[in-house]
Amino acid sequence: MASLPPLLCLFVAAAHLAGARVTTRPEEPTATAWGFEGPSLRPGQPSPALEDWEEASQWTSWFNVDHPGGDGDFESLAAIRFYYGPARVCPRPLALEARTTDWALPSTVGERVHLNPTRGFWCLNREQPRGRRCSNYHVRFRCPLEATWGAWGPWGPCSGSCGPGRRLRRRRCPSPSGDACPGRPLEAQKCVRPPCPGCSSKTCNCPDHILLGSVVTPSGRPLPGARVSLRDWPGTVAITDAHGTFQIPGVCASSRANISAQMDGFSAGLGQAQANGSISAVVTVVLNKLEKPYLVKHPESRVREAGQNVTFCCKASGTPMPKKYSWFHNGTLLDRREHRYGAHLELRGLRPDQAGTYHCKAWNDAGTVRSSSAQLTVLAPGQPACNPQPQEHLIKLPDDCGQPGSGPAYLDVGLCSDTLCPSPAGSSSRCGDSGSRCCSVRRLESKEIHCSNYVLPVKVVAECGCQKCLPPRGLVRGRVVATDSGEPLRFAQILLGREPIGFTSYQGDFTIEVPPSTQRLVVTFVDPSGEFMDTVRVLPFAPRGGGVYHDVKAMRKKAPVILDASQSNTIPLGELEEEDPLGELVLPPGAFRRADGAPYTGAVEARVTFVDPRDLTSAAAAPSDLRFVDSDGELAPLRTYGMFAVDLRAAGSAEQLQAGPVAVRVNAGQIHMAGHVEALKLWSLNPDTGLWEEESGFQREGSAAPRVRREERVFLVGNVEIRERRLFNLDVPERRRCFVKVRAYANDKFTPNEQVEGVVVTLVNLEAAPGFAANPRAWGRFDSAVTGPNGACLPAFCDTDRPDAYTALVTATLGGEELEPAPSRPRPDPATVGVAQPYLDKLGYRRTDHDDPALKRNGFRINLAKPRPGDPAEANGPVYPWRSLRECQEAPVTANHFRFARVEADKYEYNVVPFREGVPASWTGDLLAWWPNPQEFRACFLKVKIQGPQEYMVRSHNAGGSHPRTQGQLYGLRDARSVRDPEHPGTSAACVEFKCSGMLFDQRQVDRTLVTITPQGSCRRVAVNGLLRDYLARHPPPAPADDPAAFAMLAPLDPLGHNYGVYTVTDQSPRLAKEIAIGRCFDGSSDGFSREMKADAGTAVTFQCREPPAGRPSLFQRLLESPATALGDIRREMGEVTRAQAQAAGPLRTRRGRARQ
Repeated sequence: MASLPPLLCLFVAAAHLAGARVTTRPEEPTATAWGFEGPSLRPGQPSPALEDWEEASQWTSWFNVDHPGGDGDFESLAAIRFYYGPARVCPRPLALEARTTDWALPSTVGERVHLNPTRGFWCLNREQPRGRRCSNYHVRFRCPLEATWGAWGPWGPCSGSCGPGRRLRRRRCPSPSGDACPGRPLEAQKCVRPPCPGCSSKTCNCPDHILLGSVVTPSGRPLPGARVSLRDWPGTVAITDAHGTFQIPGVCASSRANISAQMDGFSAGLGQAQANGSISAVVTVVLNKLEKPYLVKHPESRVREAGQNVTFCCKASGTPMPKKYSWFHNGTLLDRREHRYGAHLELRGLRPDQAGTYHCKAWNDAGTVRSSSAQLTVLAPGQPACNPQPQEHLIKLPDDCGQPGSGPAYLDVGLCSDTLCPSPAGSSSRCGDSGSRCCSVRRLESKEIHCSNYVLPVKVVAECGCQKCLPPRGLVRGRVVATDSGEPLRFAQILLGREPIGFTSYQGDFTIEVPPSTQRLVVTFVDPSGEFMDTVRVLPFAPRGGGVYHDVKAMRKKAPVILDASQSNTIPLGELEEEDPLGELVLPPGAFRRADGAPYTGAVEARVTFVDPRDLTSAAAAPSDLRFVDSDGELAPLRTYGMFAVDLRAAGSAEQLQAGPVAVRVNAGQIHMAGHVEALKLWSLNPDTGLWEEESGFQREGSAAPRVRREERVFLVGNVEIRERRLFNLDVPERRRCFVKVRAYANDKFTPNEQVEGVVVTLVNLEAAPGFAANPRAWGRFDSAVTGPNGACLPAFCDTDRPDAYTALVTATLGGEELEPAPSRPRPDPATVGVAQPYLDKLGYRRTDHDDPALKRNGFRINLAKPRPGDPAEANGPVYPWRSLRECQEAPVTANHFRFARVEADKYEYNVVPFREGVPASWTGDLLAWWPNPQEFRACFLKVKIQGPQEYMVRSHNAGGSHPRTQGQLYGLRDARSVRDPEHPGTSAACVEFKCSGMLFDQRQVDRTLVTITPQGSCRRVAVNGLLRDYLARHPPPAPADDPAAFAMLAPLDPLGHNYGVYTVTDQSPRLAKEIAIGRCFDGSSDGFSREMKADAGTAVTFQCREPPAGRPSLFQRLLESPATALGDIRREMGEVTRAQAQAAGPLRTRRGRARQ
């Protein structure tokens, strides 16, 4: 476990030991396997007992969290779920299989092990035969396939004897376990029985009786001023006092009267009186704060044939729970009586005219919300959904496969259209249809490309067809660090909405699997030490599946100040040097209360942390994504003037206090945009939805007083209650808004077919001082989006009349790597930037190094000039009106757009079986596939050190090594240019990818990949990592080692670490796995990350290279053109070097001999 961080190791070890020592329960049998029992199986051969399953189930991927040492090898289920994520293994595995990392069964190696599918695996050294220790094991679990519910049964009787009630219906899951079907077995529906008695003669005709009541929040806080009424009695009968209590005389104690209460900002509540004596009754009515509805399930696009059925589903939550839904087809409201819809819209016997877009709206007492649109495609009878002829998809061939002097060569390997197919006839039309089919590869053909002195195999798409879709598995990985110091946020709790899903690691890393149907991934990171604000983020992800990497910044809380609860206290908001505070928080005397509403009079420890947009660096730490739901139910952007988090505690304890009403005073002189003083509002963040909700407006302080002098400051005043929510915002709903089109490319050639998906593009809106667009005085909002196959559209504020009213800074990252935009010096080139004139000049495009070449080239600034209607020069992007999102998303690559390119362009990848890493659905099952498992991707890198005067290209040639069906056949090529070490002149290193050894896609037998590393140039191998050399010697057969200009190995099956110069990362996203492995390789560690090459740390093999004589081709080129001659030259040169070393060593041995005498 040396590769795991120390504290995580303690957790994992504790989980291991706990799993090993718990007494086995009868219903959870533990299998103990002896190596001397049962038949011996070949490595890679599945166990017959484990494959004989009556229940529909499948194996997970392999897991390995522990390396043998100490007491043995432990692979507990608790540790696997902690390290890999809780969603990677089903809640109740059916079985467990363990194998050594050489793919041998315990019986083959003669070891005693323990297996329990609910606890995991352990092997104890003390239980092994004399002189033997446990091998390194990895495990997998058998999980039941997702079963399908049966039909719903009839509705049961209505509950209760009167008034509103509910009735239930049930459905059965055919799985033997009964809990393998997704969802709930019960469904509830509201129903109504005859009205309950209100204030009738029986209820309110007891003069000596009294009803005592209270109105409170769910936390028990009393609500003064609530209006109380009796069922069927007109008007308000009582109003709660300052303590939230009320009295109603004359209500009979035994009447069980129904009492309702209402209050502005809260949903209506209902309670039933209970007798607590002969003449008195009591009741407590609980009111929940109104919460606008938000969507938890959006309708999904579908393809159907004419005559089939389809169901669209929509689900909203909120307080109160939304009851009313409306459905729209192409923007037109559908008749509720005709379609009889609620949260579900079912269309039967589809017609062609019913194709188009569908969306829903949901209502409650607080407002409305609109879903995203789903596309319905209705095919005519016989119309194919998937064109069997593949589309063009060009891949770049190796440089030596093209014609000399003609530039890079490309080959069309084909591509199946990314479209849905109709579900099979007779399949269910319910929501979440598991029978979804997609257009994908049906057949591949093999071809050969003749290159310089060798033949390059390739497989191309020959036929497409409708097949079952690979489930899209969106993955978000990243790291949480402090904004001020960069220290990781260790073991912070991760919340998805309100549900805890895990913790960050010792290094602050996290992995989140995106739940199906998610539109907004709202994540909260809670610091266990309490030193950092709760970090709420809306993390963009790839909806089609794949991984995205995010760097998350956590903001440290301000130092506490001690307040006197009996005095008025003022806390400034914003403390920038040479700047006035933006405002202040005023807490009047007696404003503090405990959670139950009781007054608090002691000392208060207050921490008010302000995110000041006048500090341009604070944008990275700002919470959420500055959006709210407008009156039409649509997500709309906000422009911020500052955010603040309030933490109030009783001095000397952890008790959290509440306060209110609290005055927020804002200096109107700090608000420069026209119309924003009047539109400013105070908002609070809903951590469940990541959306901001309005708390109050602002009024000018003393507006009725005489006009103040010009030099006096004018303040805007608003009020807020500091209770459950602790994060507030001073925002303006901005109506001047647009979308900006951005694309990312593999290199600065900006070739259309080399676009990169999964790039996180961030746009920060900047408020420029008039006439000084390059020197903004504040940021206003920020947005991030992930590039797909057609780029990304980012929301922004813009202006038609003043192009420089709003400017923007745009950056892009991929797995921690910063991408570079097109250059702008000395003048932007329209063909390079991607935007035609004269719009380009109007936008004022400037890369960050435009004025100072020493600055980083990681972003660009533009004026956000809104396109003028009717101007053809501005009608083709890259800035689109707010209502033209679809035009932006579907814009062809020839339309105007801004461009980023990967900096690491000096590398090349070639796969015999084509695969687009940004589109997991493009994976094809083939023995020669570089990635054998489309659900889990293992990336392997070798660190190659180069001693030489320049940077060198290093190639890895990857072929089958031990598998009988792939031996000698090419998997792929990888080229990577070495990177100089800034601390060691004349030294560079390359992180070169190779194909990992392991099971091939059929999961029947392992292959140890034959990897050959060859630097380009006159190079010779001078050193091999000792640990790696010893490992390869202990795991035969050895690879050919007679070529001194190359390094060959049969790749290890074990995930070796930096001590061997090998870097292995397993992830559900191939791109993320590679980026993390490269970061570790640069750093030379197994858990670090660096973009600065450390050539002396964690290297596997070292080459010494020298410049060839002028006019002489490089060794790499000579090997390609004439291998025999080149090898002869190498042997001759190596002989000269050996003789020179022997002559130099002779005198040294003589001197040492004399020294011993």
